[in-house]
Amino acid sequence: MERVTPALACPVCTAGLTLGAGTLRCSGGHAFDVARQGYASLQRGGAPAVTGDTAAMVAARDAFLGRGHYAPLARALRDAVAGVTDDGLCVDLAGGTGYYLRAVLEDRPGLLGLDLDLSKPALRRAARAHERLAAAAADVWQPLPVRTGAAAVVLSVFGPRNGPEIRRVLTPGVGRLLLVAPTPAHLGELVGPLGLLAVDPRKAERLDARLKGLEQVTETAVTYRASMGHADVAELALMGPSAHHVAADELRARAAALPDRVHVTVSVTLSSFAAA
Repeated sequence: MERVTPALACPVCTAGLTLGAGTLRCSGGHAFDVARQGYASLQRGGAPAVTGDTAAMVAARDAFLGRGHYAPLARALRDAVAGVTDDGLCVDLAGGTGYYLRAVLEDRPGLLGLDLDLSKPALRRAARAHERLAAAAADVWQPLPVRTGAAAVVLSVFGPRNGPEIRRVLTPGVGRLLLVAPTPAHLGELVGPLGLLAVDPRKAERLDARLKGLEQVTETAVTYRASMGHADVAELALMGPSAHHVAADELRARAAALPDRVHVTVSVTLSSFAAA
């Protein structure tokens, strides 16, 4: 947290922050605690409409990702960041447990990471994910607690895209947004049997509207098949938005009704954007 603090901004007045005695403070007198688990609370006043993933969802995500099913995607992100910069700050929006950000930091000793998320269970894990990764509670739909132009890279992996704020925090001229979005084929073998939420056919159109002011530089397809057992399939369902709509026991029962091994399509696009 100490190394990332110079890039942080007060979420109330946008002034710079300083760290001392477990608290981040700005010159305007606003103060934000750093939890004993290592993450900071950088939310604006008032309770957010959502609180992020639950502890059960985070546990399912950690178990699923720990088995390597999305490792090719993490490697693709690592390679994409390597093509952008070797140092500076990489901000992961709704970065959860820090799985992808940790992969990005592994081979780049000059790069620092900041994981912004609303889920406290996820942030507790993210704060321990890597020695150069700081974690903070923040609503990524609100003004980001990051100084203007401070981010060399912004990651958005299956998450919200606050286009104006992304553009603001990117370093002018060289900063890049790396965005991962599912294609209609993503997890296609599981959508029907598990009742998962399908990709909105107007997703690309909505994405264009949200990223106004950012210009696409590259787009790469990441597609492969992953062999998953019943536990993998259940955790995949339990870690995502379907967990808010279908009871956990029902999702596990649906997973158990599938063959012992299911070859699941992972299909996403990895796109790079620069400020227009």
